[in-house]
Amino acid sequence: MRDTVLMDESPAAGAGNGEGAPIDVRRLLVIHNPTAGRRRARRLRAVVARLEARGLSVAVRPTTKRGDAEAFAREADPADIDAVVAAGGDGTINEVINGLSVHADAGRPLPLGIVPMGTANVLAAELGLTTDPERVAAAIAGGRRTMIWPALANGRVFSLMAGVGLDARVVERVDPRVKRLIGKGAYVAETLVQLATRPDHRYRVTLDEGDGWGEPQEVASVIVAKGHFYGGRFICAPDARLTEPALHVCLFPRGGRLNALRYVWGVTAGRLARFPEYRVVTAKRVRIEGPAGDGLFADAVQGDGDVLARLPVEITLAGWRLPVLAG
Repeated sequence: MRDTVLMDESPAAGAGNGEGAPIDVRRLLVIHNPTAGRRRARRLRAVVARLEARGLSVAVRPTTKRGDAEAFAREADPADIDAVVAAGGDGTINEVINGLSVHADAGRPLPLGIVPMGTANVLAAELGLTTDPERVAAAIAGGRRTMIWPALANGRVFSLMAGVGLDARVVERVDPRVKRLIGKGAYVAETLVQLATRPDHRYRVTLDEGDGWGEPQEVASVIVAKGHFYGGRFICAPDARLTEPALHVCLFPRGGRLNALRYVWGVTAGRLARFPEYRVVTAKRVRIEGPAGDGLFADAVQGDGDVLARLPVEITLAGWRLPVLAG
């Protein structure tokens, strides 16, 4: 087992490393989450106007319910569309990536473009994207690709991280209405609620580094990271890179409310590296088991800021890579 060195907090490498020559992007499908609000809707209109001014054909499909973004991306025909653009937060982007996974797995990957419009925009931060409409349009129209390596949690795709424990409980319980009103503050408020009320569950984490499953380890929380940033621009796995085929497993061993509060402070203050018991290790596969319970009563697994699965969960690398327009 190799412990990852906890070093600098510089942005993730690989954000500008396109693979191969730029592709010719002429026809776009934009999948838009219309609940983002007026200011973000204006941003999308500005991006679309700039894309059309560059001669691109842009079709915009708004979502009306959960699952629409995934279905629209899955239905996109690579013969008719050059790229699919996700206009929304990390949850909308995750849905689009799950839809695009069908094409990538079949060997006909459709590139993903991103118009950041969410609360945290973690994937955009990983890729070095801004919210400036001109720069967003330039990145999409330029056709330069960064090949990212997603992962699977019980078959569901995530590109950034999957978590079990406190963060998954917060994601599961946060009120969407409060989130729309106060943004990241909704997560802070729900974290405080969960710190006060959440049972002190323990989880068994088993790693496969490529030579078979090791011995289970008991932890209070675990985050399996594909990317550098967490929950915005906080850092749990400083060496993780979207472009690399490795899972970075962040282990939070100590239980109890005081230690949970200590870990929250460590993440937000950038001090996790100073906690002697905290470790980040790399693996090819991860199995996480938890307290008794099944179906809807089992503990949640959050992925990219949404509930993706329930315990027990097996997390593996996807067998394909996804091109993202981030040049």
